[in-house]
Amino acid sequence: MPPAVETLGLTRRFGSLTAVSELSLRVSAGSIFGLLGPNGAGKTTTIKMLTTMLSPSAGAARVSGFDVVRQSVKVRRSIGYVSQMLSADGALTGYENLLLFARLYGISRRLRRQRILEALQFMGLSESANMLVRNYSGGMIRRLEIAQSMLHRPAVLFLDEPTVGLDPVARHAVWAHLRGLRDQFGTTILMTTHDMEEADELCETIAIMNLSRAVAIGSPASLKVQVGPHANLDDVFIHYAGGSIEHGGNYRDTAQMRRTASRLS
Repeated sequence: MPPAVETLGLTRRFGSLTAVSELSLRVSAGSIFGLLGPNGAGKTTTIKMLTTMLSPSAGAARVSGFDVVRQSVKVRRSIGYVSQMLSADGALTGYENLLLFARLYGISRRLRRQRILEALQFMGLSESANMLVRNYSGGMIRRLEIAQSMLHRPAVLFLDEPTVGLDPVARHAVWAHLRGLRDQFGTTILMTTHDMEEADELCETIAIMNLSRAVAIGSPASLKVQVGPHANLDDVFIHYAGGSIEHGGNYRDTAQMRRTASRLS
């Protein structure tokens, strides 16, 4: 089976700054792949190239078999994307947010209600569908955003820091739903994270980036063995990236946290 995501020498420069340098990755279809690294390593820039928001300066990438430059429209139709920025509207209900996204994705009137109800149920939000999102917890907001991104049944889902700022209970709830997307729908998930427990629990394969390059690629178990007999994923991260590891609340807290994260990235 061809990979769901493949890059070959993918590079992005901003003037004299090289944000991503000669990145080569293969993400197996139906897997969860983690992209780790300190702030400024190039993770978000990589995601933006793979989702066609930035053009590569050099190299190539294919998503769902489509070239991100020459077939960008087909790439966008085949993916979902949940960024660090807040995408849910607090002045609307959960159902209204999903209805807006269903229209944006061009889902037919005949299918909209069914898709929305299925998404709410799958993400555990049916009982809060008619509640204003400004009254959602941070974990509920994140689950709603994932539901939004899945309405059109994308083959590949990109997540930029999916559980940043969430409390442990909310984090584990999001993890369970991401596993469900992979197991029930065969969705390929490529995610960035600073949470080593999250990467260890969810990802079959991880790539650690540092200073714009991938410095280690493998399963969490294999990378731990390479570092030492008693190493955990924190040790692996520090060994390869040489940096510290960074680790919600309500709607306002979530919005503020993600604005800050965006400015710093």
